[in-house]
Amino acid sequence: VEALAEIDADLAAPRRMLRLLQGDVGAGKTLVALMAMLRAVESGTQAALMAPTELLARQHHRTLSRISPVPVELLTGSVTGRARAAVLAGLADGSLPIVVGTHALIQEKVEFADLGLAVVDEQHRFGVEHRLSLGAKGAATDVLVMTATPIPRTVLLTQWGEMQTSRLAGKPAGRQPIRTTLHSLSTLPDIVTALHRQLER
Repeated sequence: VEALAEIDADLAAPRRMLRLLQGDVGAGKTLVALMAMLRAVESGTQAALMAPTELLARQHHRTLSRISPVPVELLTGSVTGRARAAVLAGLADGSLPIVVGTHALIQEKVEFADLGLAVVDEQHRFGVEHRLSLGAKGAATDVLVMTATPIPRTVLLTQWGEMQTSRLAGKPAGRQPIRTTLHSLSTLPDIVTALHRQLER
């Protein structure tokens, strides 16, 4: 709630937002990002979420498509032909409110009618130029960057006042704890088999 209030205040302010949202895996960063993107859409602009890999972009797209009250489309290097043309047209004429993608979002041919909010996930995996390129797709676009790991470089940026920070300290109710274990390479076939079983369920 506190993070959303801080982001809301930034979005309503006359200055451009540059905010870091930090929280552990499962803390709800994606939900907070969606709420921020819906605020941008509500104000008549568009929103984009850029992830460092196609796998993560597709995961975000699947999640957001399920819970967003407005259309969410995917734009990655593997989206081609008519599907790509439809996404590009929707972004250019403003009929597509939210897009999720990879570096494909910052290509020259991608034009937004009015990009109000750019969200960058796992921001430490992008160069400064990449982050700025997405924000530059709009006029005074607000920027929200997310990370699960407050690496030293990110901490340094915040200490110098270039970014405001919001932190998700807890996790949503009912969230299962994450358990990390270490296994030898020889057990990889067993792990893959177990994962396959879970996916089939």
